[in-house]
Amino acid sequence: MALTRYLDDGDLPADNNWVENQIRPIALGRKQLVVRRQPAAGKRAAAVMTLVHSARLNGHDPYAYLKDVLERLPTQPASRVQELLPHHWQPATTAS
Repeated sequence: MALTRYLDDGDLPADNNWVENQIRPIALGRKQLVVRRQPAAGKRAAAVMTLVHSARLNGHDPYAYLKDVLERLPTQPASRVQELLPHHWQPATTAS
């Protein structure tokens, strides 16, 4: 059923090659760290790479996104941490 979903909507692709190509660097980087027997480092690197690629896919400059999030994170209430995810993030406004 899920594999034929694209038949209902002509705008949907018949495969997920685009997504696979987008995440390939993440998977390869994680695999390299795991092969080197550093699984914790692989998990951390995958999390950071996921944020960077998600920011890019949401139209954000990855450097500006990470810089802003890392500056705001220490004072961000845990109940509002979802605001810092790439698909919800809005740059902090600077007071003049």
